[in-house]
Amino acid sequence: MGKTIAEKILSNHSGVDLAAGDFAVCKVDFAFGQDGTSSIIIDRVKELGLKELKTRFCMVIDHSAPSPSEGVSRVHKKMRTFAKEFQAPLFDIGCGVCHQVIPESGEVLPGSLVLGADSHTCTYGALGAFSTGVGSTDLAIALATGKNWFKVPQTIKIVVKGKMPKGVYAKDIALYIITKIKSDGATYKALEFAGPVIDNMDMDGRFTISNMVVEMGAKAGFMPVDNKTFKWFAARGVSPLRIKALSADKDAKYEDTLEFDISNLKPQVSFPHSVDSAKPVGEIGKITINEAFLGTCTNGRLQDLKIAAKILKNRKVAPGVRLIIAPSSRPVFLEALKSGLVNIFIQAGAVIVAPGCGPCVGTHNGIPADGEVVVSSANRNFKGRMGNPNAFIYLASPATVAASAIKGYIADPRELL
Repeated sequence: MGKTIAEKILSNHSGVDLAAGDFAVCKVDFAFGQDGTSSIIIDRVKELGLKELKTRFCMVIDHSAPSPSEGVSRVHKKMRTFAKEFQAPLFDIGCGVCHQVIPESGEVLPGSLVLGADSHTCTYGALGAFSTGVGSTDLAIALATGKNWFKVPQTIKIVVKGKMPKGVYAKDIALYIITKIKSDGATYKALEFAGPVIDNMDMDGRFTISNMVVEMGAKAGFMPVDNKTFKWFAARGVSPLRIKALSADKDAKYEDTLEFDISNLKPQVSFPHSVDSAKPVGEIGKITINEAFLGTCTNGRLQDLKIAAKILKNRKVAPGVRLIIAPSSRPVFLEALKSGLVNIFIQAGAVIVAPGCGPCVGTHNGIPADGEVVVSSANRNFKGRMGNPNAFIYLASPATVAASAIKGYIADPRELL
């Protein structure tokens, strides 16, 4: 019987021939925590009396960076002390979002098994890794033993076909698919993406879609490992000898196969307070905004910034609108500076904050006031997500965010492209 990608990776890491529905203890290749979860990881490691860690581990200060409060500063100090004690790599303030800096570091390869104390760890499926989010205590157990237990998920194959319309990007495809499948439609499933649209998509777009599979409830999501994947690694100094092509067997058994033709797809907008509520931007009426946010582990990459810059160039942010931009990492920020994107943003009236999560999680850098409306390129718009349960968050692509910042209301980017 052929195997899906999830079945292959978990079989390889358990030493047992596994199929969907099986339980197994698997070797973990890499684990990490961020500043919202690492404090508990450190406490558990200390409680277990560990003197060394049994799997590769790093920490990233990205959710509240630089620190906005005394309490957060204590957590950051705790992380820095632990990193020195255990000689664990630490990406400190300004390095960027964990889901950008860790892939950039070359730690995650196709076929890897990765655990992160962050729900969007599924992002690394863009590189062909089985990567999934767990709680801080589960992650500490992996550090203590080098292993953890897994249930092998059923897999849904998602085929995306058609021709990408003008003004439509990977984020629009993700929001559209999530709205069709719903927030719990793929709970504890693995997703395999295929089809001509995925094959033609750049790596930044693949990261965007992989990042959002958890918004359907999925455990992991996989993109093809192809020439684009190899070129992405080569550009970051990873030897091709370390990379192995990975794909499902032709006779792999899927729980379901879903096809989406996006030839007629229009730019999508998800409504408060759920991700699976997307509608075409032309059908939502005129929704005035107070804040526009471009960034996050979903859409803070270089291609996202380039898309926004095309719209913002030689234009001004509308009066009464705050446009906040957070590059996903220091290398992305540097490239944006080098290529003139930052000049475009600042001249348009945007505010650039340190590489990191920015206001996404609601701890600093742009918390909205009561009743304010935000259009965001983030992955979640739950009540209170950006720090105020009395605000309203709409999700959209970087192009739609930029167009909305110019217009002062949620706007169709095709009008400005």
